[in-house]
Formats: sequence, structure tokens, C-alpha cells
Amino acid sequence: MDKASLIGSLLGVVACVYVAYRASHGHWEMFYSEKGLVMVFGGTISVIFMAMPMEKIKCVGGYFKSFMFHKGVGAGDVIKTMNDLAEKARRDGVLALESEVQGIKDPFLQAGMRMVVDGIDPASIEMTLRMEVLAMQDRHKAGKKFFDLIKLYSPGYGLVATLIGQIGMFGQLGGDIETMGHMLAVAVVATMYGTVLANAVAGPIGDKLALRSGEEIVNREMILTGIMSIQSGDNPRVTLDKMLAFVPSVARTKLKAA
Repeated sequence: MDKASLIGSLLGVVACVYVAYRASHGHWEMFYSEKGLVMVFGGTISVIFMAMPMEKIKCVGGYFKSFMFHKGVGAGDVIKTMNDLAEKARRDGVLALESEVQGIKDPFLQAGMRMVVDGIDPASIEMTLRMEVLAMQDRHKAGKKFFDLIKLYSPGYGLVATLIGQIGMFGQLGGDIETMGHMLAVAVVATMYGTVLANAVAGPIGDKLALRSGEEIVNREMILTGIMSIQSGDNPRVTLDKMLAFVPSVARTKLKAA
């Protein structure tokens, strides 16, 4: 589990609950509005279905899973693995890596090294792996788009519910004060639902997924560079230097030492 995602989610919930309790003195029912829930959540869901194809919507569970559980490999682990492969290829030849390929857990690296061992043309290897990277980017964009839609449209539907509540309130001017108060509550609470959904849920999750996507793309480019370097028979030091080019200068010395 990603500790940062868990800590951030818990802090957000605690802050909202604490402020709501202090404001309501424990009368939680004042924050409930059936009309507001239907308008904000129902309207936002309708937008998602209108804007995204069904096969992308079916992956919603995976989007939340990617936010809470991060299985990405760090740059240090990638460099260590590629450096070990480069040294063995330099010492025993590329064909000696065949026994190592089966133990590689990363499917992208495993596929690339298998093509190297099989003697596939370097241009074909690079083209195939770059297509894999592009396909991965497309999958990640779908997750980011899902949360961007929620962030963009849930406040809008909250505003629609607010306007409906205000119209109802104005329609009751001079009438029952209880009905007017109820319509005013619908207007205010619906805005709260849309704002919280956009800024406390969808926005942070979408930004985290975008950041993770960028990190994974860099890792894939690093692996691709290492694979092509091994395939061309470069010295392991050269392979290491090529991969370190993707790492911030502050961390390079530490990774070289490791």
C-alpha cells in the first residue's frame, strides 16, 4: 500500500469530520440532502458515461487500486538489474542471459531481453518496446481522464442543484419558512458535495496517477536504453552511464556507489 496516499486520505477525512462536527455540534443530519446527492453524484456519473467508452469505465476499480497500491519499481532497482544483466552479457555473451530472462518479473524488461537473446533486429526491438510505452501511456491517460471529468463537472452539478434549490426557495417566499429553509439547505449542501468530490477526492487522485504515469514512463525509457545498450555490446559502465542520465544528478552518486 502507498503510505502517502493512505496518510493523505486519512488526514482529509479527519479534517472534514472534525470541522463538520464542530460546526453542527453532532447534528450530522444537517449535512444530508437526498436531492443534492442525486444531482451531484447522479449527474457526475452521467457525464462519465457520456464522455468515456464502456471499456474504460470498466477499469474504474483499477484506477483506485493504482492510487492506493503502488507496484512500480524504483530507478535504483531498475539500474541494478540492468547493470547485472550488462555485466553478464559482457562476460559470458548475450546468449548467457537466456537463463536470467525467466526470472525477470517486469514483463516489459522480460520481453525486451527475450528479443535480444533471440537475436531480433535492434530497430524491431526498439519499435516494439516503444509501442508498448505508447500503449501504457494511453491506459494511464484513461485513468487521469476519469478523475478529471469528476473534478470538472461535479462542482457544476452542485451549482445546478444550488440553482434549483434557490428557485424553490424563491417560489416559497411569503410561504412556509420550514420549506424555504429546506430548499436553502439543498442549495448549500449540494454545492458542498460537488466541491468536496472535486477538490478532496478526484483532483488529488488524478494528480497522483499522472505523477506515477510520468515516473513509469521514465523507468520504461531507462529500461529501453539499457536493453539497446546491452544489445549493441556496450561496456557495462557505458550502459550504466546511459541509464543514469534519466536520474536527477543528486541521486546519481549514490546509485553509482550502490
